[in-house]
Amino acid sequence: MKTALIIRHVPHEGVAGYREPIEAAGYDVDRIDVSDPAFATLDLREPDLLIMMGGPMGVYEHEAHPWIRCQQRRLAQRLEADRPTLGVCFGAQMIAAALGAEVYPGPAKEVGFHPVTVHAEDGPLRHVAGVPVLHWHGDTFTLPGNVELLASSDLYAHQAFRRGRNLLALQFHAEMGEDPRFDAWIAQSPEDLEAAGLCPVRLKAAHDTHGPRAVQAGRAMIREWLSGLPGGLN
Repeated sequence: MKTALIIRHVPHEGVAGYREPIEAAGYDVDRIDVSDPAFATLDLREPDLLIMMGGPMGVYEHEAHPWIRCQQRRLAQRLEADRPTLGVCFGAQMIAAALGAEVYPGPAKEVGFHPVTVHAEDGPLRHVAGVPVLHWHGDTFTLPGNVELLASSDLYAHQAFRRGRNLLALQFHAEMGEDPRFDAWIAQSPEDLEAAGLCPVRLKAAHDTHGPRAVQAGRAMIREWLSGLPGGLN
């Protein structure tokens, strides 16, 4: 069976709605937290699919999070080998940095549900076109060389990119909309909501309204991307 490894940077940011299409594509899914002592010994080139999720830290916060440099170095080896890799939010920023891009604080906190402008209508992101999806970030990145920009938003030009068939980086969270851990996101980051001019009640209402459709679209996006990987769908 094909193997998939999820790297979780904080406990409340898991693969959520993306698990279903990943398992349906025939992957045996495992997970590791960066706080696990075993994480430092992993060869990130080994899994057939690597999925890196989000987190509140910045890629540039090396002193506060020493594991970032270690993960980035091993991730660069995987990307050099062109092994199938998916990054979400912080995970996407890690991919950008490993490809030589600069990651830095953006102009504003982007938090809440709204659509992205999809540039590649023939690719997997066509499923999220026009669909309000969750955004929750304040960092952005320069676009790495030799990649295709897939989506933008009003606040952030670089919302998604791909390199060939094996690499997909997503700044937004189309995996979130049905996961009860969303309450932990709200509870642990009230300053993000304040900076974005949102209150918890308003954001929770948006989650209840848009979440199921966002996850449905996100699953279709991931399902199509996985079908283009070596071995395709089982």
